[in-house]
Amino acid sequence: MSQQSALTVDEQTLNDVWNEHLRAEFSAHSADETIATMVANPRVNQVPVMIGGDGQDELYAFYATYFLPQIPPDMEMVPVSRTIGQGRLVEEMVVRFTHTIPMDFMLPGIPPTGKRVEVALVVVVQFDGDKLAHEHLYWDQGSVLVQLGLLQPEGLPVVGAEGAHGSPPRIRLRGWRKRRIAGSSST
Repeated sequence: MSQQSALTVDEQTLNDVWNEHLRAEFSAHSADETIATMVANPRVNQVPVMIGGDGQDELYAFYATYFLPQIPPDMEMVPVSRTIGQGRLVEEMVVRFTHTIPMDFMLPGIPPTGKRVEVALVVVVQFDGDKLAHEHLYWDQGSVLVQLGLLQPEGLPVVGAEGAHGSPPRIRLRGWRKRRIAGSSST
């Protein structure tokens, strides 16, 4: 039995605007069409790397230069959940791609590694009427760096692609804590 309830008219409008925004980004690869889904003074923040823009001019430059042309050709987004209410949309997804091109929006300054990445991502979108006002994206950058071979997970509370698989978490704290205590020096 489904736990989903029907969307209100306002919620359906936000859902449709978000879907159009995603289409403009990932199908059309159009900065003009993407900006058209947003308010006059929008804000986007890719929180783990503090990249994005504030205002249409900054965001247009971000989309046209650093985001749309740097989306890997095999990037896929697998929806996990979407919640809509009170002028806000929260979406959880798993993002998969091969790091074959520069990706300054996620991996600024890191040249392509050719490695496969799979990471859970959450986006929080605030609307003003039927336009996007703020878009904040969150993902585990440590997991991404582990998968690219740029961060070694030993002794750190980080995981690789398994963090995106949605399986129940394992209790890891005890073993991690012992490793950290054994490796630390007392002063």
